[in-house]
Amino acid sequence: MTVTLALLLPAAPTFLSFNRLTHFHSSPLPAVDFLKATSKRFVSTTKTQSISAMDEENMGSLKQQLSKLFEESLKVTVPTEVEVEPLVAACAGKFGDYQCNNAMSLWSKIKGKGTQFRGPPSVGQAIMSNLPQSEMIESCSVAGPGFVNVVLSNRWIAKTIQKMLIDGIGTWSPKLRIKRAVVDFSSPNIAKEMHVGHLRSTIIGDTLARMLEFSNVDVLRRNHVGDWGTQFGMLIEFLLEKFPAWEDESEKAIGDLQEFYKASKKRFDEDPAFKERAHQAVVRLQGGEARYRRAWAQICEISRKEFDKVYQRLGVKLEEKGESFYNRYIPAVLEALSKQGLIEESEGARVIFIEGKNIPLIVVKSDGGYNYASTDMTALWYRLNEEKAEWIIYVTDVGQQQHFDMVFSAAKRAGWLPDDDKLYPKVNHVGFGLVLGEDGKRFRTRATEVVRLVDLLDEAKNRSKAALIERGKAAEWTEEELEKTAEAVGYGAVKYADLKNNRLTNYTFNFDQMLNDKGNTAVYLLYAHARICSIIRKSGKDIEELKKSGSIALDHPDERTLGLHLLQFAEIVEEACTNLLPNVLCEYLYNLSENFTKFYSNCQVVGSAEETSRLLLCEATAVVMRKCFHLLGIVPVYKI
Repeated sequence: MTVTLALLLPAAPTFLSFNRLTHFHSSPLPAVDFLKATSKRFVSTTKTQSISAMDEENMGSLKQQLSKLFEESLKVTVPTEVEVEPLVAACAGKFGDYQCNNAMSLWSKIKGKGTQFRGPPSVGQAIMSNLPQSEMIESCSVAGPGFVNVVLSNRWIAKTIQKMLIDGIGTWSPKLRIKRAVVDFSSPNIAKEMHVGHLRSTIIGDTLARMLEFSNVDVLRRNHVGDWGTQFGMLIEFLLEKFPAWEDESEKAIGDLQEFYKASKKRFDEDPAFKERAHQAVVRLQGGEARYRRAWAQICEISRKEFDKVYQRLGVKLEEKGESFYNRYIPAVLEALSKQGLIEESEGARVIFIEGKNIPLIVVKSDGGYNYASTDMTALWYRLNEEKAEWIIYVTDVGQQQHFDMVFSAAKRAGWLPDDDKLYPKVNHVGFGLVLGEDGKRFRTRATEVVRLVDLLDEAKNRSKAALIERGKAAEWTEEELEKTAEAVGYGAVKYADLKNNRLTNYTFNFDQMLNDKGNTAVYLLYAHARICSIIRKSGKDIEELKKSGSIALDHPDERTLGLHLLQFAEIVEEACTNLLPNVLCEYLYNLSENFTKFYSNCQVVGSAEETSRLLLCEATAVVMRKCFHLLGIVPVYKI
């Protein structure tokens, strides 16, 4: 227990640097100016790294590679216009696979400046003519007001897919501009059950972390648990009163944490004498009294064991850095903000006024206590200054948007963050809507209690297992295979039903819909993957040998459609990361499955003259599907 406390609450540091990079603490610049200077320098560094990365063997996404070619063309076409960003997008029209749309915006900049061009179409023609030679491009054309359409080479698409099969899907990872990010997600409160409301934060945060990790970003997965505050006085005092010998049988004494919390809250609300003792217990806890610290640590530990049951089922990994971790840093952070003149007195409290907001950000309450704002400001400082995060992402419900907007605005006033949200280091609040029941209201049990997350996940698994048994799988599979498949399908169904929606919208929780094996569900997609694996197995061919000896050809239109969609995987992950929208990846995965179904319906695989090529296309589809599943936190199944 002593070790646990030492890890949670080490002695307060004697010196805190408020510079963006601590080893520059001797800089003559004031902290606020230094932070702005280092932020600007960091941004210019990341841009340089992003461009130089294109020279490496892994060239980034298909869209990035085309953008690089158009960037070179634009430099030649309009040499007087500096840093013109190529506007390249995939297109579904009959004229090409991708389109560059710079001509119109360029014309508005250069007309009247003695330019040789006569309008957007001639600008588009020049952009096309100045494109560097590349094996990627089969042909180009200019349409309408200067749109440059690009048709990709079938041979290049095929060769790129085959190279991925040999070198691994990691070669298709996106290129992002950052090296380290913090993703703050899940964050339940100690002594309370994780309920369905924690589902969205946990799985959305995990997916964002997985996508960033795949993009070669060092991700610090932070569980900012509510493990500090006035409620602990109530809990500790109730424990000490009801179970004087609690240290000998603490877990047995506390029992069901949810019931223990309710009982202590009832006593707190009804008994003024108990309420006063609970307030004193908070003082003793925060003052470091050993007995109270031990009781606090034990309550936290019991909660962690309950949280872990959920995290194990979901396959989610987090590192806990709760409110208590940052508590010892708060005084120094607030003192520095005060010296900058940011903190003012208002009605007995200490606050930071935010432009455009009717209410200030209270960082010290009128009774002298700290609150969420003081902790969140300090956590943000720590993540920027100590953990050197370049991107900090907070995954909470939309109701907390205003709070985080105010925290971020205060950090900009302090010079911790650049004013331009496009520059690094940067912060984002990833909000999400509610989980609703069939009645359109917040999802609850019949007893009006919020649903325990562990019970919900177990129900999904049990329903999945029942469906497998009904299909006769109990007779065909071992008990372990049945359990593992039921877990993969059940837990995967819950995750995908959430992630496929735009996170900002509410969604209705319905077991029958999410466990349906038809439509845009995890069950359908997992079974589609298993069918692809079955096709490869039934061919009797060694797919690893085919990767080395065979080659891919994309002669049939449906082969080409599937191949191009596979190649767009990296840019889809990049888009989902950049916009913090996991549903973009879900949509890609579902469309990949649909494209494969069309290919398989119209292109015979086993026994055809093109068998080797088409088996390799099957394998490439399975590889990309498995990576999509991994990024969504879903375990693939290989047989159905």
